[in-house]
Amino acid sequence: MSSASSVPQPPQLLWSRNFILAAVTNLFIAMVFYLLVTAMALYAVNEFQATEILAGLAVSAFVLGAVVSRLFTGQAMDIIGRKRVLVTSLALFLMASALYLVADDLGLLITVRLFHGLAFGGASTVLAAAVQGMIPPRRRSEGTGWFGTSTTVGTALGPLLAFQLTDRFGFDSLFYLCAAFSVCGLVAGLVVRLPRAQHHQQHGVRPRFSLRGLVSLPALPVSLVMLMAGLAYSGVLAFLNGYAQEQGISPTIASAFFMVYAVVLVLSRFVVGTMQDRYGDNSVVFPLLTCLVAGMAVLALWPANGGFLVAAALCALGFGALLTSLQSVAATVVPPFQIGVATSTYFLMLDIGTGLGPVVLGALLPATGFSGMYLMLSGFLVLAMVVYWFAHGRRRAGGATTPSAPRD
Repeated sequence: MSSASSVPQPPQLLWSRNFILAAVTNLFIAMVFYLLVTAMALYAVNEFQATEILAGLAVSAFVLGAVVSRLFTGQAMDIIGRKRVLVTSLALFLMASALYLVADDLGLLITVRLFHGLAFGGASTVLAAAVQGMIPPRRRSEGTGWFGTSTTVGTALGPLLAFQLTDRFGFDSLFYLCAAFSVCGLVAGLVVRLPRAQHHQQHGVRPRFSLRGLVSLPALPVSLVMLMAGLAYSGVLAFLNGYAQEQGISPTIASAFFMVYAVVLVLSRFVVGTMQDRYGDNSVVFPLLTCLVAGMAVLALWPANGGFLVAAALCALGFGALLTSLQSVAATVVPPFQIGVATSTYFLMLDIGTGLGPVVLGALLPATGFSGMYLMLSGFLVLAMVVYWFAHGRRRAGGATTPSAPRD
């Protein structure tokens, strides 16, 4: 048999069985993440009388665990295989979800959060990397966007379900639902077939662990842009409610912000990915960054009901759509067999940005105020556009150069 015959052919259809299963698996773990991140600080305060700092640690320990996990998941996928890493991570994710029910002191709760973050980082990184091998090459941006919609649904439904459950039935009901979703995620993860890294099949070489391989240097510049965007958007996640209270804006409008965000983001999937595949990365990345710049400016200069909803739509395009667009870029600046480490690097930078953002911005808040902070972030994102230009934009302005894959 020729060597060419052993090389897997690129997929021709986007909506394959395995693509759908991967998205469903990602949906379940995203739902668990957003169910818990919304309620965890309040749970720590109500159940264990935690201080604000310790309640914040109960939330951020999850992110810390994910950051540590992403450092090693890229190489782990290549060394022991994507499927093994995924199933192991999902099994640990289920275990961690169940441990909330028996965590009877604050220290144990924070430990469970750290453990849960480690499992989440592993599973989400494997799925994000493996799905790139399920997408037709000429529909990479579109497919990455639709896969990311599973996280978008979690963003919208998770906080809503968390509020309803804890208000009516208490926190234990939330933990039971998280465990049930984790079981569903594990079942879907067991069934899905993941494409193997190409260098295993083509060269028969199994890579070894190395410190130099923890981060993908080619993907790092683009990932830095996402770090900057994540830091800016963390100012919305962490401080929007406080800003709304200061301005006398209805809590209903503040909650509607995230529903508008989710709806606009889902609608954008019909356009953004296809445009990027057809006309090139710059055709969407610069407009999306401009939307995020405008969204922060609207929050700063129009602190009213209408301003919040307009800002929600702009942030959906500027952050939500940008996230998957830049992920697609990160996957194309490396050879196919390095997509795992590149994906790990990309989400590592995103986690660092969203994790450090509330700390940095919280320290600046007494001097700037909410409006000043959002205006400052608007200017900061202009700098992100400059970074993108030097990192990638000046080299990749063109559109598609080969025929598109068949539509399905």
